[in-house]
Amino acid sequence: MIVASLPGAARENGDRFPRVVIDKVADHRLYWLALNLVLGDNLGPAQRIAERFVPLEEAFRAGPGALRGVGLNESQAARLSSASILDDAARDLERIERRGIALLLREDAAYPAYLREIYDPPPLLMCAGRADALSRPGVSVVGSRHPSPYGRAVAERLGRDLAARGLVVTSGLAVGIDAAAHWGALRGGRTAAVLGSGLNVPYPKENMKLMEKIVANGGAVVSEYALDAPPLAFHFPLRNRIISGLSRALVVVEAARRSGSLISARLALEQNREVMAVPGNVSSELSAGTNALIQAGAKLVRDWTDVAAELPPPLRDEFLASEAGRGDVRAEPGPEGLGVLALLREDALADVDELVERTGRSVSELLTVLLDLELKGWVLQHPGKRFQRRP
Repeated sequence: MIVASLPGAARENGDRFPRVVIDKVADHRLYWLALNLVLGDNLGPAQRIAERFVPLEEAFRAGPGALRGVGLNESQAARLSSASILDDAARDLERIERRGIALLLREDAAYPAYLREIYDPPPLLMCAGRADALSRPGVSVVGSRHPSPYGRAVAERLGRDLAARGLVVTSGLAVGIDAAAHWGALRGGRTAAVLGSGLNVPYPKENMKLMEKIVANGGAVVSEYALDAPPLAFHFPLRNRIISGLSRALVVVEAARRSGSLISARLALEQNREVMAVPGNVSSELSAGTNALIQAGAKLVRDWTDVAAELPPPLRDEFLASEAGRGDVRAEPGPEGLGVLALLREDALADVDELVERTGRSVSELLTVLLDLELKGWVLQHPGKRFQRRP
């Protein structure tokens, strides 16, 4: 251990932070945290600073003029040269270590190798939970914040089935399709969430419980932003590159023509990831974006097997080989579903009129139950609204 005096600590903060105890590894992280505090909304200049000033601590002695010379504006240069910036970074480092958050720098061995390959990987990631989850083979599942019941059910099923087979399901913790994919993955295995805010300000607040579940169940919640960074609107398109960058493939479940999920699809294509989409009702605006992706050449996804077939060859072969001899992974049908399932046979088809008569339900109620059974893998639907119990 070494004891380092931070510039201005005694002058600016009295005796509260006169000297900060750090080790040699933490010392380097401290400077990157300081850069993140100053440049967190646009880390583009951070790499230029790291290349211009070696070791990095020289940047904090260079003065505003030299910093403006590598692309910082006047305000950023002044703050990075201030006596208090390293004090602020030291406080953040203390909070990070106290909470057990992993701070992953791009040059670290623990930094996700697949993410490092993209055009503009974040120079640092803060990770709550298991950082190793970020380096496992994964698939991103994204879509509308206001999905239909169909879209929500498909996202949950995909999340569950992919995670149950060892893939890490990555999404953005947003309400709607993102949350459904995360919850489904928690039922099958592990999931990772990428925030558009700091880890201390998870957004949206209603998904706080989901975030806690992800961490508690061996997954990861990550952000490139400072701990207390607010969920600013422009953060979310930027974080989409991390969602797709962490994964081998991206699946869009439901998306309107101007959906942010289509930004994720474009980024995934630029990163040479496989892009897939779930088809939807041609008259629904929620399916306009996904149907257009399929029309443009995205792989059509009906279930996890379609995703598996498009994974890079070594992973695909390993993935499908591990399926041999595996039992079926299906969610329980629930009380209503069990009643309808009991009326279906594996060796015969039943039409919807027959089932309406036998159950006493309306056509719309019955079709809702049948759709749920189909999405859970218990029922096969055939042309003419005829149904069969899946073998």
